[in-house]
Amino acid sequence: MADDELDTLYSGQPSAFTAQRAELSAAARRRGDEAAAKRISASRKPTTAAWVVNRLAIGDKDVTRRLADLGDRLRAAHAAMDGHRIRELTGEQHRLIQDLVRKAFDTAGISPSAAVREDVTSTLQAAIADPEVMARLGRLDRPEQWSGFGAYGDAAEPGPAKPREKGREKGLERRLAKLTAAVAAAEQDKADVDDKLAQSKSARETARERRDEALVDLRKAERELDRAEKNYGKAQQASHDAAELLREAKALLQQR
Repeated sequence: MADDELDTLYSGQPSAFTAQRAELSAAARRRGDEAAAKRISASRKPTTAAWVVNRLAIGDKDVTRRLADLGDRLRAAHAAMDGHRIRELTGEQHRLIQDLVRKAFDTAGISPSAAVREDVTSTLQAAIADPEVMARLGRLDRPEQWSGFGAYGDAAEPGPAKPREKGREKGLERRLAKLTAAVAAAEQDKADVDDKLAQSKSARETARERRDEALVDLRKAERELDRAEKNYGKAQQASHDAAELLREAKALLQQR
């Protein structure tokens, strides 16, 4: 029961989180489920980026399956040190992340800032790389940082790295993670702009078609008006001629 309530809590609007948490916790206590009440009360309000990812994961269970499947295959490729397979799966990872980031913001119904988009991208990448992050999808309270798959190359059992080397490697991995997230976010922004451009182009073409149709209708109406005015002129002249004939006829009758 608590899981369903936590799904409701973490997929709801962040602005209502605190009030909803109190309501759900109180409801659990009223039914005598103290364990559920404690879990709900301990829940922390998510940041915007964490909420976007939670809402995506809760709303579509297939998301976690796709991320987990790719993570397993990437870990296997890194463990085998298969460079070709790693490059192949990295491309798949990039496409999957792009697709899920777009879907996440569509599901959330918001237009994100670059920072929020980058946080969502990094969190999804972290879920692929880290099973612990994967397990917390739907319950995140903050974005996660992707640190790469460096740890999965340990199958070769190299000698222990020196502390300075480890620090340098971690620093490089963090920079790479940030750059990768930034590139993915920038590419997503470009894709969104391209979509808007295509929509604007379509709207422009539709407006042009309507304008052209309106011009055709206008020209047709002008021709009809011209014909009507000519017919009116002829009718007016005929009326005038008929009036003259009538006067002449009356004059002849009076002469008799």
